[in-house]
Amino acid sequence: MKIKATIQNIADNTADLLIIGHFQDQQDNVLVSALGDDLAAQFKQRLNNKDFSGKNGESLTLYTGQGQQVMILGLGNNDKLNQTALYELNHKATAAAAKTRCNKVANYLLNDTFSNIASDQAAKLIVLASSHGEYRYEDTKNYKADNKHSLKSLSVFADEALHDTVKQASAMAEGVTAARHLGNNPPNIANPKYIAKFAEDIAEKYDNVDLDVLNHKQMKKMGMGALLAVGQGSHNKPKMVVLKYSGAKSEQAPIALVGKGITFDTGGISLKPGLNMDEMKYDMCGAASVIGAFVAVAEMQLPINLLTIVPAVENMPDGKAYRPGDVVTSYSGKTIEVLNTDAEGRMILCDALTYAQEFKPEVILDLATLTGACVVALGHQASAVMTKTDGLAQEVIEAGLQVHDRAWELPLWDEYQKQIDTSFADMQNIGGFPAGTITAGCFLSRFTEGQKWAHIDIAGTAWNNKKEGATGRPVAMLTQYLINQAG
Repeated sequence: MKIKATIQNIADNTADLLIIGHFQDQQDNVLVSALGDDLAAQFKQRLNNKDFSGKNGESLTLYTGQGQQVMILGLGNNDKLNQTALYELNHKATAAAAKTRCNKVANYLLNDTFSNIASDQAAKLIVLASSHGEYRYEDTKNYKADNKHSLKSLSVFADEALHDTVKQASAMAEGVTAARHLGNNPPNIANPKYIAKFAEDIAEKYDNVDLDVLNHKQMKKMGMGALLAVGQGSHNKPKMVVLKYSGAKSEQAPIALVGKGITFDTGGISLKPGLNMDEMKYDMCGAASVIGAFVAVAEMQLPINLLTIVPAVENMPDGKAYRPGDVVTSYSGKTIEVLNTDAEGRMILCDALTYAQEFKPEVILDLATLTGACVVALGHQASAVMTKTDGLAQEVIEAGLQVHDRAWELPLWDEYQKQIDTSFADMQNIGGFPAGTITAGCFLSRFTEGQKWAHIDIAGTAWNNKKEGATGRPVAMLTQYLINQAG
């Protein structure tokens, strides 16, 4: 679905569906009246009959004399309308439109002024929510049951001052869609080789994007023992995917994004329970998120240099798999005692983080569906941010608030570090109970000393259930952070 801004008068708009907002107990609606006396009379009668009052979540569909659908969304009281409600209203409206005969939709919610939501933020929420609602996964379906799904374009009414904002949000939406595509594809398709091919297609699309892919032989020669240990039980060999975007002068240090790309996680020898193991195809959503953010940046041609690194590995149990009790040597030279082969994400990330620092980045953000403990701590509402760099967590959190893709900071105090000490190596790969999310962050911090760095655990936000699957979070937050850094 193509998304663009428009200043077209609603009466002149020939879209199949027009979306209008209406606050609770508001007697007149300027946009409805602009569409003609007949429609205004229909609407007035519905209000008088109390068929519609404008309560938050209500919707009413009317038809113009030309056969256009007009969807009127109840916004509730203006002083109580928040970001979540605005997002959900647009998500549901576009999802409903996708089940109709409509091809073109025009959204006029920005004709209103919201008491608690700035206009630029509202524009982003409308675009992101609409794209999210329109999305359908159909990659592995031969029978397309949802044959009414045919939305081709969305125009968002906005003042000219907001047109760049809508354009940015549209690029974000493309990145979110790319991340959802990667996350939702099954593990027999979306393996390390597939991720490398996906990155290759991105590199071919943009002139200022380059790609390097390290294979397992190259990584072995380099000494990436932690990453290779995780992948040694799988027939699908690991790849290190390195995307480089050049949007600024070459001397400007890049921002680096590192994403956990476990394309399927059985747990290895420390085998996971069979129930819901199918969801472990989502264990590469960190990789999907950083690739999605890369797509968004390349699409909007942001004036920064961006480095995106994805260690793509499958964690399987067989006779060659790494074992609890093994001691492996990471790319940094530090040794790791493996106590649990299901704590594999940090094993591949530590080598990728060491490698990322060779490019002398200004800052590194790593993203991973790393710990179930994060879901216990924050549920599915917020990603967890951990850092030893003053102010960095707040920059990430603020970016998330701008696009309603929220995060929350957890501490990385030195007192937690002792939980990963061991007598048999420089560290062990789990900290045990309690504070599992934090000790995972402590592990990664040992490979980023002296580097401006933050770890973001997205275990609770990257996917939510079998019906929706991958959410594409936190692509919007990441992209907004990069926009903010571009200044």
